Amino acid sequence: MCALPLAAAAVAAPRIQLQLLCRGLAAAMSTARPLKSVDYEVFGRVQGVCFRMYTEDEARKIGVVGWVKNTSKGTVTGQVQGPEEKVNSMKSWLSNVGSPSSRIDRTTFSNEKTISKLEYSNFTIRY
Repeated sequence: MCALPLAAAAVAAPRIQLQLLCRGLAAAMSTARPLKSVDYEVFGRVQGVCFRMYTEDEARKIGVVGWVKNTSKGTVTGQVQGPEEKVNSMKSWLSNVGSPSSRIDRTTFSNEKTISKLEYSNFTIRY
């Protein structure tokens, strides 16, 4: 007699856990912050100091997408996209940290906007 209710409970348990997991994912997605996109330019000693390589590495650690490249005027420019809090983390890194040998004098951000989907699938160095 007891075997039947236990068997039914054993079958129902994974289904209930799956339903709870799906509800949790749906709730997380509905409360997800909007995606942001921002262009940046970093001024200072940012060329010849592996700034682009460190930027790419940091962007991948944080979990944002976009690109970085050197400019002909000695700055580094690019674009970052991702969830707002991750973009803000990358903005802080670009303004205050950089590569170990770099010197950041200032960083400007422009064209900051909310986007409906990411335009890039990863973060790359452009040449």
